[in-house]
Amino acid sequence: MAVEDGTWQEDRVAGRVWTVRLDPYGSPSAGTVRLSCSRPACPDQRFPGGAAAGRKAAVEHVNLHLAHIRAGGGPRGEAWCACRTADCAWHTPDPATGPRPRGGTRPAAGSARCGGPMALTVYADRAGRLWRIAEMCARCAAATPECRVLDTAAPPARTTPAGTDQAAHTPAATPGNGVAAVFSDHAPSPVTGASSSPATAPASVPRTRAASPAKASRRAKRWGKIAQRIVPPDLEPDVLRLELIELGDAFRAYQQCTEPDLALLAELHERKARAFRLWADVSGDGSLRHEAHRAEKAAQTTREMHANRGGPPIGDTPDGNMPAVERLLTRQQAVHARTVLDYVRAHAPHPEPEARLAVLMITLRSARAGTGNVTGQDLTGWLPDDAERVLQQLVDADWLRLPGTVAEVMASRPEDPVAVTVPALLPERPRPFAFGKTTRARISGWAQKVVGDRKIRKKKATAAARLLALYAAAHTRPDGRLGRAEDGGLLLDQAAAFCALPPDQVVEHAELLVAADWLAEADTAGDRLRGQLTERVLPLGGLL
Repeated sequence: MAVEDGTWQEDRVAGRVWTVRLDPYGSPSAGTVRLSCSRPACPDQRFPGGAAAGRKAAVEHVNLHLAHIRAGGGPRGEAWCACRTADCAWHTPDPATGPRPRGGTRPAAGSARCGGPMALTVYADRAGRLWRIAEMCARCAAATPECRVLDTAAPPARTTPAGTDQAAHTPAATPGNGVAAVFSDHAPSPVTGASSSPATAPASVPRTRAASPAKASRRAKRWGKIAQRIVPPDLEPDVLRLELIELGDAFRAYQQCTEPDLALLAELHERKARAFRLWADVSGDGSLRHEAHRAEKAAQTTREMHANRGGPPIGDTPDGNMPAVERLLTRQQAVHARTVLDYVRAHAPHPEPEARLAVLMITLRSARAGTGNVTGQDLTGWLPDDAERVLQQLVDADWLRLPGTVAEVMASRPEDPVAVTVPALLPERPRPFAFGKTTRARISGWAQKVVGDRKIRKKKATAAARLLALYAAAHTRPDGRLGRAEDGGLLLDQAAAFCALPPDQVVEHAELLVAADWLAEADTAGDRLRGQLTERVLPLGGLL
């Protein structure tokens, strides 16, 4: 037996390790890869089909190994950790100390030590060049990135070493004192010459259990997994171990739910962040703190999704509960949408509403790269009567460049769109927008839904009315009311400036939107535009 930190441990066999590798073979132009396995019975294989064919064969080879190991009984509980045999060089380096030197070194003082049940693990590097199957302890498996635990062995039974005389552990009686020193699992034996009086008779000592309560409780402890990590059975404090196990079970139960519950998911992520932060403090593992930070971000994102999808309705329902509304734009996307509206108001080459509407829609198509696809059907949908005239105005002002003539653009079909260019939005210029392609597409789709609303089309709304519908939708509270609560509505002069209208004409177009069931009400008393989106268009609200 060997002694480590005052604990006696029985000699064990080394944990098994198998590695499967992919390496280039021959000239680079040939595209041939070689698959090699550390098992002596597995010959090298060559695949001329390139890395994709080699990876497929490597995965099949690894799965075949795993099937043989599991058929043979799985991981061995009496084996030593294979990671420890390699000086724990497989662990994730601590971000505070930098990367591990080439060749690996022993873990620094204070790092996580081996412990927990033996597990059968598989590791695959991100480059798809190395796969490793190993028998390693639960702690090393949890600390190794990209390592998946496939099976866990039962802890080995503690037995008395062979050849050990149990009687040798029983202390001999001390002559002359009349009392035999005994252990609780052996009955006292009479000593020659000892007194038989009640006063000197040895006291009766009860027989102990076969195992101590501490050992029995350790064997009875629950074990679990969370985030592809095994929770060490000896993790302290015990309340942290139980919290990690329950969290892992809760995440797995959530994955089986048929309907998403974002409020519950955000709460689970928050609990995970707190638990992993404490786990990192206890174990000194920097990867756990990184996982806690990821959980915090996931909780924040999930809360935002819940807020975006669960805005209140126009009015309270009789029971006081408010139905959820699935928004087309998230709160941050609505901020970007308002940025585009402000940009168009300041940079449109012509002040008339028709030109401003065309500039807005084409800007949304070209916001990322300075180019975007447009069809004649798009233009006639935005401007039923003036599309060709307005397009020619934008070309003459050099705000827009076409690969052909205006007539060719107007004749283009959806299956063959025309790529137009907006020079002010080309990448070599300073970029006015900071959103990505997904946000651009979402905002463009949002604007298209507003401008192309069927009831607004039926009322033959002008370009100014459509601009007012866009401005109103982009500046609403979760309940659909226009403007911020502290402002009491939208500033009339700002809304009029965006729509290229005199302020006294805003009320006329607002009444048109009321007739089109876009606004439930509209009031332009004073210097404010007050109103509320109808329930049917509430998902298009911009969430101020």
